[in-house]
Amino acid sequence: MASEIAIYHYFDLGRLGRGGPLVLFFKDAGIDYKELLYKIDETWPENKKKLREQGITRTGQLPAVEYDGHRLTQHIPIMRYFTRKLGRYDGETNWEKYLVDAVSDIYVDRRTEWVAAARRGGERRKEYVQKLPHFYEVFGEYYNENPGPYLLGEKITYVDFAVYHLLDNDQRIGVRPESVPESLIKLEEAIEARPNLAEYIRKGKQ
Repeated sequence: MASEIAIYHYFDLGRLGRGGPLVLFFKDAGIDYKELLYKIDETWPENKKKLREQGITRTGQLPAVEYDGHRLTQHIPIMRYFTRKLGRYDGETNWEKYLVDAVSDIYVDRRTEWVAAARRGGERRKEYVQKLPHFYEVFGEYYNENPGPYLLGEKITYVDFAVYHLLDNDQRIGVRPESVPESLIKLEEAIEARPNLAEYIRKGKQ
């Protein structure tokens, strides 16, 4: 990997966010990065304005990454960018790439609902919790298609970090369903045992 450092802009969510799936991806891949974190308080509107004026985020949303002269936004496209640069963390066949894309889309839908529930609470949170068993069932079916802990079996892809991150956040905010598919349990165990992630995740659980 090039020696250039990725500048990672994200929200300061404490133990809940832990940098999102991008940090897991960066650490696993050995990508050097520097975090610039922003509080979600009265300072955020001004910081958001500055980030837009600087062209770091066009939408005013985070995450955003500055790397190699480019400004990248959105979790999944950013991971795809680095996946292509590295030549790994993706499917090899057309079918494998389709599976990764399909689960990525489900992740984006899930994350959108999670953010809305976290921001608005109340009825929106109740609706999110009611939908969780269905989401877990769908994720579980995809992960049960191939032997091994990851979506594609023994080969990890970028979407595995995203799915793990959602499972972990649900656990932290206390909305995780009592019944979780075994295939997702295996994913969690595999991610938490990866050499570049084990210590980081262990400290985050303390």
